[in-house]
Amino acid sequence: MTTQPPPASTIKLSPVEAADFEALLALRIEAMCESLERIGRFDPARARERFRTTFDPQATRHIQVGAACVGFVAIQRGDAHIVLDHLYIRPGHQGQGVGAGVLQWVFDQADTLRLPVRVGALRESDSNRFYLRHGFRLVEQSEFDNYYLRPCNLP
Repeated sequence: MTTQPPPASTIKLSPVEAADFEALLALRIEAMCESLERIGRFDPARARERFRTTFDPQATRHIQVGAACVGFVAIQRGDAHIVLDHLYIRPGHQGQGVGAGVLQWVFDQADTLRLPVRVGALRESDSNRFYLRHGFRLVEQSEFDNYYLRPCNLP
């Protein structure tokens, strides 16, 4: 069944607080579990620790469509690029244009700063196709991850 993507105007980003950690961790695990299980790397303790080391409430936003929280995004400004630390959409809301809408917001932030965007993705994740479709190019690989860069589009 094909669903129409939500209009960009219905996607809202709202602030995150430190107390949101557990809910965001659960959402991240829900979004990544299948990909991690596929490569035999699903470990809830490791997932918690990895998220704990990068969780920054000030850099993170809830993604809402209507009244529903359907994901979260986190970006950090690096010296030479914007780092897309996290972009997770609940599985039931994937493929509906929400991620693309949020990614456009990330691009707008980066282009305003005249910086490229860097992101890492689990090598076996469907997110690799998503990033390639949206103008990222593969720049590096590690044992488990691919790293992508999207050049700045000067305004």
